[in-house]
Amino acid sequence: MDNLLPNEPLFLVLFNIFVIAMLVLDLRVFHREAHEIKIKEALLWSAFWVVLSLIFNVGIYFWLGKIVALQFFTGYLIEKSLSVDNLFVFLLIFSYFRVPAKYQHKVLFWGILGALIMRSILIGLGTALIHSFHWIIYVFGAFLIFTGIKMAFQKETAEIHPERNIIVRMFKRIMPITPGYHGERFFIKIDGKNYATLLFIVLLVVETTDLVFAVDSIPAIFAITTDPFIVYTSNVFAILGLRALYFALAGIMNLFHYLKLGLSIVLTFVGMKMMVAEIYPIPIGIALGVVASVLIVSIAASILLPKPEAEKGTN
Repeated sequence: MDNLLPNEPLFLVLFNIFVIAMLVLDLRVFHREAHEIKIKEALLWSAFWVVLSLIFNVGIYFWLGKIVALQFFTGYLIEKSLSVDNLFVFLLIFSYFRVPAKYQHKVLFWGILGALIMRSILIGLGTALIHSFHWIIYVFGAFLIFTGIKMAFQKETAEIHPERNIIVRMFKRIMPITPGYHGERFFIKIDGKNYATLLFIVLLVVETTDLVFAVDSIPAIFAITTDPFIVYTSNVFAILGLRALYFALAGIMNLFHYLKLGLSIVLTFVGMKMMVAEIYPIPIGIALGVVASVLIVSIAASILLPKPEAEKGTN
């Protein structure tokens, strides 16, 4: 595995400082007061994060070259597309717990911060495994093919069962939970005793759900590149825009009913790319073309061939 950067640890530190600064600016300045995120605001924020990602991609192009820039963009596109499908599950979680719209932003903010930490750990572990045991590439590839095929044939409906969540069950043994919400607070004190609010339970469910998503998505980008800086930064940019994307697409997620099939094809393709890398390394330009084409066709098919009215209640 090549170390593409002249001083990678320094650039990672600077990049993380930038990310933290943007998150603080988001929570403490632009969303200081809890409020319902309207579609216009969500679209503007979504556009902001996409443009910021593309600017970073252009910087990589001039700094590290065309191939690395294509690797970043392909990885970003895969992670972003997978996140769109995952947003429907977040919508189900908020609906199940009846989370007021004005508190959803805070849950997603801290959920995404936790996701960044968890994915950093997973990326570090994945990089170490690939560096120490090259054959693990084939395990990742086989896992992606299995996941892609499973996604293509799994039922369209999804259910939320927080009572089966082992993290939630363990937490309830440690701290009592209030039955309702107390503003946007995660913890409160009643009669001198500390309680976690229902909003914190929602956060735990979101965090553990994202961990499951990460197990699927992290190997996918290792099929594109094994450079930890590119893997990490493309993941971060995809996740940073996830919150705004949720509010922008919450009302129209059912329109993308063919996206899951498209994503299953993408995962299967990148898994096969990983499996045959030693025999025939598929050029990154071709990989990007395949991924982009599949996603465009699946979205176009969803729009041109809408669900029958009787099926619009499911995803």
